[in-house]
Amino acid sequence: MGMMILALVLPTWAGITYVGLVRARQGDKPPKPLRTPARKAAYLAVFACLAGGALHLYGLSYMPFLFPEDACWFKAGMKVHPDHSSALPVSLVCRGTEIVPWWVNPGLLVLAVAAVGATVASAVLAVRRRRAG
Repeated sequence: MGMMILALVLPTWAGITYVGLVRARQGDKPPKPLRTPARKAAYLAVFACLAGGALHLYGLSYMPFLFPEDACWFKAGMKVHPDHSSALPVSLVCRGTEIVPWWVNPGLLVLAVAAVGATVASAVLAVRRRRAG
């Protein structure tokens, strides 16, 4: 849950703060063009955050929330309690077999790195453009 907060709330808060600061400094100047490299990187960061959240929710659909034995029953056809389950990395083990698809955790990692990288790139590009004039 903490990783979701960091992955979604922190870049969103940084973006909102940055937009507020830019608007406060611009005053009555006309708005800047919509298609700047910084803005494209910010859009990419938002997309990566949303896709990562959706992928994490998909992975959490394998988790045993109310009835643990039913998670193994519905996902693997075994009426047993899970051997192990965790939300990050997403894992559900029933009788020694991993039930969550293998691509969920690497996908989460790629999307998290893309979100952080795009957020940093957006900030750097915005600062460079501001300094250039």
